[in-house]
Amino acid sequence: MRFGLIYHHQLPRPWQQDSEEKLFNESLEQIELADKLGLDYAWATEHHFLEEYSHSGAPEVFLGAAAARTRNIRLAHGIVQLPSAVNHPVRVAERIATLDLISGGRVEFGSGAGSSQLELAAFGVDRESKKEQWAENVKVITRLLTEAPFTGHQGRFTDVPPRNLLPKPKQTPHPPMWLACSARTTIEDAARNGMGALSFSFVSPEEAKDWVDAYYGIIQSDECRPIGFNVNPNFSVVVPFMCHQDEDTALDRGLDGAHFFSYALMHYYISGDHKPGVTSVWEEFEKNRASVGLVREPAAPAGDGEEQPEDVRKMLEQITSLRRGIGTPEQIADMIRRYEAAGVDQIIFSVQIGKNKHEHIMESLELFASEVLPEFAPHRDAVDEAKRDRLEPAVRAALARVEQTDADVSDYIIAPELRA
Repeated sequence: MRFGLIYHHQLPRPWQQDSEEKLFNESLEQIELADKLGLDYAWATEHHFLEEYSHSGAPEVFLGAAAARTRNIRLAHGIVQLPSAVNHPVRVAERIATLDLISGGRVEFGSGAGSSQLELAAFGVDRESKKEQWAENVKVITRLLTEAPFTGHQGRFTDVPPRNLLPKPKQTPHPPMWLACSARTTIEDAARNGMGALSFSFVSPEEAKDWVDAYYGIIQSDECRPIGFNVNPNFSVVVPFMCHQDEDTALDRGLDGAHFFSYALMHYYISGDHKPGVTSVWEEFEKNRASVGLVREPAAPAGDGEEQPEDVRKMLEQITSLRRGIGTPEQIADMIRRYEAAGVDQIIFSVQIGKNKHEHIMESLELFASEVLPEFAPHRDAVDEAKRDRLEPAVRAALARVEQTDADVSDYIIAPELRA
């Protein structure tokens, strides 16, 4: 089992002049500590215009700063949005390669199509074609990172002429790739594309087992046709996190943050009306949280004693799941054992959410490292090696199915008149 931290850079109102500066510096301190404690990954999301929910519009800059302050922790994009209007594939490839070099080959490249209409509409992205844009652009990026020179691409959404992209990454053929997943269908897509599954659904260990089995079943089948030039067989889950020796204290410190995360997600993706620069998501959360069950002990709506409807049951399960990674060291260790038994490869802790306090996050990481991590860290390399050996034939077969580009650009010349 590997462990990571993920940063949305949440910043509920009210804001002070230095709030964002403090937010980023505290996040970097947390990652620096996580690196020293032996955690494996630091993930940074990419979102735009999502006030309070995510002030993380330039994750490549943030991860560059994290690279300078750490030595071992993997630096992971979770994710880069790949519609061309948001991030041109050439610029993504340049940033990934540069970060990989300055970090000594520690980059993980997660990508996705983007989802919030508030974001996509601002860039003029057509929702109907966003997945096709992602598929085209991620292929272009992997070719830019590996071909010398890049032989050019003319597609539906992106045109790039023959050029030699510089720099090239340290990791060959390119950094491991992940796909943002919110449902079983996208997890299966990740497997078909030979990518790690970066699952943002708060699934139980029992649900995760079904998804893991489906994922690895595809990885080991003829369906796996890598979209890049390597295979990254990994399955991760994300959970809110706060650790303390006393369960009530852990809940006091961490549950509101988890609940705000869920409420803000619903606000931007499902049910909220948002007035830019005016709407206070935190105030609406405090006013409405009880009506959507985001309280310490969620309860089903009052009824006549009949069995709970499916949508109510699912809502209560989701709310309950928000506290799964919040508790005592033993409670968190038990959770990890259950995910490990389900075949999950990495648990990613969402720590900097809502109004969670920096000092409480730092204390939680220290406690986790001293009382939980020693149970799982000693055998993780051996487990990874055994998995590599087990999957080696399937990975080799999958890589043989990679589409090769055979364009010949040996006669391609950029004439002087085109350089003026």
